[in-house]
Amino acid sequence: MTDSPRAKKKANWNYEATVAKVEKIINQLESGELELAEVFTEFTTAVEYLRECEAFLNQKQQQMTLLVETLTEQTDSF
Repeated sequence: MTDSPRAKKKANWNYEATVAKVEKIINQLESGELELAEVFTEFTTAVEYLRECEAFLNQKQQQMTLLVETLTEQTDSF
C-alpha cells in the first residue's frame, strides 16, 4: 500500500521551514517587484502555509495540555 502524496507531504512537513517560506513570500510582497497576479498567488500560498502552522501549533498545544493533565492526575493520586 503506497502513501498518498498528501500523507508524504505531511510526513516531511516542518514548522520552521514553513515559517521561512512565509517570510520569503512576505519579503517578495514587500519588495514591490511582483506583478499583481503573482501578488495574489503568493499571498494565497502564504495564507495556506500559515493555516498549516496554526493547525500544527493547535495540535501541539492539545498534546501539551493532555500531558499536563496526565501529570496532574498522577501527582494527585499520591
